Amino acid sequence: MSDARNEARKRAIEQLRRGNAWRLYEIVLWIAAVVAIFVLPSKMLLLTEIAITALFALSLDLVLGYAGIVSLGHAAFFGLGAYAAGLFAKYAIAEPVTGLFAAAAVSGLAGFGASFLVLRGSDLTRLMTTLGIALMLAELANQMAWVTGGADGLSGVTIGPILGLFEFDLWGRTGYVYSLAALFVLTFVARHLVNSSFGLSLRAIKANPMRAAMVAIPARNRIIVIYTIAAAYAGIAGALLTHTTSFVSPDVLAFHRSADVLLVLVIGGVGYLYGGIIGAVIFTVLRDWLSVSTPQYWMFWIGLILIAIVLVGRERIARWHTFLPASLQAGIKRLATWRPGVKLKESR
Repeated sequence: MSDARNEARKRAIEQLRRGNAWRLYEIVLWIAAVVAIFVLPSKMLLLTEIAITALFALSLDLVLGYAGIVSLGHAAFFGLGAYAAGLFAKYAIAEPVTGLFAAAAVSGLAGFGASFLVLRGSDLTRLMTTLGIALMLAELANQMAWVTGGADGLSGVTIGPILGLFEFDLWGRTGYVYSLAALFVLTFVARHLVNSSFGLSLRAIKANPMRAAMVAIPARNRIIVIYTIAAAYAGIAGALLTHTTSFVSPDVLAFHRSADVLLVLVIGGVGYLYGGIIGAVIFTVLRDWLSVSTPQYWMFWIGLILIAIVLVGRERIARWHTFLPASLQAGIKRLATWRPGVKLKESR
């Protein structure tokens, strides 16, 4: 019995070790993001939007992809973080990194409180609960004009230099580097979180809550923790938007933000963190291109692409390489499974 237990422990440790190892596509993605600073100097604002959307989608993926909690009101935490950062910069400290921590604290606290409501229902109940929270906060932001500025937005927000050293510029270069750095750090933290024993327990809860309870996994506590962390992540994404635009309005709490981030995950996929980043790139670039090419019908084309993904199946699209010759398939497989310190010819 002890031998079987030790063998199971070794397999779990090996699985966690492999999960934490960097893969080739991750390295390529981050290198491309850095290279974009020099190659696409005229697209800094678009790249900043992609980084913020990617972090927002990453926060939702933590609860949807790993804990199985569907939300239609994730913009509640995004908006809270945006307003917290704006008010903190206006009335307390204008330094943006400090504002990120303030926004994370406010949104995380709100996520902690909302998690107890989320625990009380099924998927449909959770959808309505999260949507209701977001709608209530949006209306509060609209009505409390003495605090939020109402429909006109919060004015007079001045953002200081990052760490007192780096001023935000008109071209958005500093804002992009700042947003990309935050995205990288938080993705790095999330990778270790989901590839730890905590992350494995979340997968178990998502797959079968009753079986997870039978092996003494505290599902309630795990969901509260991950929901709080995801809310803090969303709050930081909202704070990044405030810092890079020096403006915040009730639009940050609007329903379309929750719908857009769900669409991003539909495009990129859930349950592997980078789905939110890849989906954010595709969605934001498509929206930017279509809104210029067909200003009146860009939403139609986005909807058509979504329908095509659903009909064809994202899994089939992801297996595009299976239509290639066998030799190319083998090469792609070796590249996909490559990790630092492992020769390509030794990969399986």
